[in-house]
Amino acid sequence: MSTSSFLPAQYAHPYEIDPKYSKSVAYFCMEYAIDNVFKIYSGGLGYLAGSHMRSAGALRQNLVGVGILWSYGYYNQIRAEDGSMAVQYRRKDYSFLEDHNIKFLIHICNAPVWVKAYYLRPETFGTAPMFFLSTDLPENDAVSRSITQRLYDSNPMTRISQYIVLGQGGARLFEELGVEPEIYHMNEAHAIGAAFNMLARNGGNVEEVRKRFVFTTHTPEEAGNEKMDINLMANFSFFDGLSLDQVRSMLKLDPNEQTFNYTLAALRLSHIANGVSELHGEVSRQMWQGYSDICPITHVTNAQNLQYWQDPELAEAFAARDKKAFVNRKRALKKELFRVVGEQTGHLFDQDTLTIVWARRFAAYKRPALITENPVMFERMLQRTNRPVQMIWAGKPYPTDFAAVDIFNKLNKLSDKFPRCAVLTGYELGLSRMLKNGSDIWLNNPVVTREASGTSGMSAAMNGSLTISTNDGWVREFARDGENCFMIPEAKAGLAPEARDRSDRDNFYSVLESKVLPLYYDNKDAWIDHVFNAMEDISPAFNSDRMADEYYTKMYNVY
Repeated sequence: MSTSSFLPAQYAHPYEIDPKYSKSVAYFCMEYAIDNVFKIYSGGLGYLAGSHMRSAGALRQNLVGVGILWSYGYYNQIRAEDGSMAVQYRRKDYSFLEDHNIKFLIHICNAPVWVKAYYLRPETFGTAPMFFLSTDLPENDAVSRSITQRLYDSNPMTRISQYIVLGQGGARLFEELGVEPEIYHMNEAHAIGAAFNMLARNGGNVEEVRKRFVFTTHTPEEAGNEKMDINLMANFSFFDGLSLDQVRSMLKLDPNEQTFNYTLAALRLSHIANGVSELHGEVSRQMWQGYSDICPITHVTNAQNLQYWQDPELAEAFAARDKKAFVNRKRALKKELFRVVGEQTGHLFDQDTLTIVWARRFAAYKRPALITENPVMFERMLQRTNRPVQMIWAGKPYPTDFAAVDIFNKLNKLSDKFPRCAVLTGYELGLSRMLKNGSDIWLNNPVVTREASGTSGMSAAMNGSLTISTNDGWVREFARDGENCFMIPEAKAGLAPEARDRSDRDNFYSVLESKVLPLYYDNKDAWIDHVFNAMEDISPAFNSDRMADEYYTKMYNVY
């Protein structure tokens, strides 16, 4: 069993490979949240992938990450003159990426497009080795250059091209390096083009491809899985020279099928797939049970990197069970967060006041505005003089998700009325860290079964923030209600959406009033006991070292 890197010497892993993780793996993802200076991510998928790369390096795994170098990133979230959210695109350059002149051609719309691969040395951020692909090169025309400029471009034609770059471009990268990974891991189906590249190279041997591919799905609803006209994709050279008849045959599609479903293709071209929580695994199996010829679907629950996320002083106080030191450090971290609140909003927050944070990607199913939809209770919460509460929202909507942008702006306008309420812009790794360090309560209220996993509450718990949550995603595997978190009682099955939302909202206020506020204000010692319970339970179960290990044992080494 080899304990050396499978990569060429100049890109090799800077450690002896642990024999448990000797199988060579190429991990493909559209986004990675690795460090606040490297802005190539949008949200949860990137946070998850970034933590995975850190743990892969720490565990000495024979794994390499493949992504795209987004010239303009996702977008910079700023404020317009009236205080509403505005979107800014600004070119970004990174001196820490190494240009070894790895350059090759792929075809998009039957035209040659140059791709360059930049290398991220593992020592830079403490990750596995990583390569980032770009078409934003002088050799390409303006349209080809634009492919890798904006993450999740709103133009569907550009997105097809982006997926070609990630999938086919990533597969071509390994040809250029003269190596062949044993396993191709698609973190979401964006990289399915790599499978078609392999099919084109091996004479259409589907079984050989399935041996080599594994697939992680993050989407808990069939309607949310991206689909595209199969003829359009063929015109874009997505299938790497394979005819539509060949593609339909390989994917077991009806000869007249006109729709290409990325997720279904990934399920049929992989030997195993996984959901990202126990519940999501169950939901995924039910969702796809009517489809033949798909691979088995298991689950590997998402996790976050403890070493990256946990504040060292909080960790030290927790390890010593020194409640006084812990409280003092938490107050200092709240002060840092509240300085940002003041600078952005002009509101001065108090370090001794219970602070609730809702922060993640703005999307309708995550219900960012849920607790405001009972104006009487919301106003009472923010204006009470005994047992006061402070509330912070932060997060980036997709820039063309105008409904989500509208929710953000309505919350922002609402926050102007209340000195103890704030909406922050610029939700990236740095602000995310401050919010997790400085919050007392991390609010998580998605519609149950709609959140495949959700991970923001994990890194909050690592830093002494207790979760209030609906019973969805990873929380179901973590929760000891009233001991390490507070659960919102589930709404009755079959309720209409408005009634379900009303039930969840009313139950949130009931939990807040009857459990959270009395504990925080009247029994601080017991509050810290709950915090320490959460910190005890969050690791190792929700540390990404467990997750990275489990991908090898449950996904890579099973064939």
